Amino acid sequence: MHEALLEGSHPEHAGKWRTEQVWIGGSGAGPHHAQFIPPHHDRVEQSIADLLRFIDRDDVPVFVQAAIAHAQFETIHPFADGNGRTGRALVHALLTNKGVTQNVTVPVSSGLLVNTGKYFDALGEYRNGNIEPIIQQFNEAAIFAIGNARHLVTDLEETVGEIHSKITARKDASAWRIANLLAAQPVINNEYVRDRLGISDMAAQRGIDHLETVGVLIQPRKQSRNRVWQSPAVLADLDAFAARIRRVR
Repeated sequence: MHEALLEGSHPEHAGKWRTEQVWIGGSGAGPHHAQFIPPHHDRVEQSIADLLRFIDRDDVPVFVQAAIAHAQFETIHPFADGNGRTGRALVHALLTNKGVTQNVTVPVSSGLLVNTGKYFDALGEYRNGNIEPIIQQFNEAAIFAIGNARHLVTDLEETVGEIHSKITARKDASAWRIANLLAAQPVINNEYVRDRLGISDMAAQRGIDHLETVGVLIQPRKQSRNRVWQSPAVLADLDAFAARIRRVR
């Protein structure tokens, strides 16, 4: 998971345990005045193995298990970089693995970041032996995430309806099928449409051209090769979704 998340930005760290002592806060000169000092790097693999044994248990309420697993992962701090994003991805993987989520990822991690001060305080309490605050943070994060996700679904349903109202092609035209892809894939090219719908290049382009003509799609950059089209309306819904995840320090 860590390798997949960091191979594009920090390939030197991707998928590799840290090999030195690290600390959070304070200064780069040393751990003096650090907010937290994770375990020595020679304990990382053993600590992660212990965490995985905890994750494999089926005698703990799943949401409590996810909160504790996340807090323990962040406490181990096993990588030189990317611990936060990997720890948040771990939550979603655990919830899916345990059957809590199935067809969609409810962005619980976005709820954790709404108030980073409370979140970091809860991690500190966990490290002092008090698990209640981090579980409470996860409860609040889940409620926030579900509400935000429902808001996004409503926005996308309305947007797809508006897109359909603009299409003037016959009902069996490829433009309709392409329009139905845009909520999940708002940026497309001919190759994607062709492969996704199993149609010819020509049929794919006819559908794209129609959607561009009626204003559903635009080309962000006009070019003769490697052309890409995007749906401004769907992207606006996603931007609004992201804007609702406001960070309070």
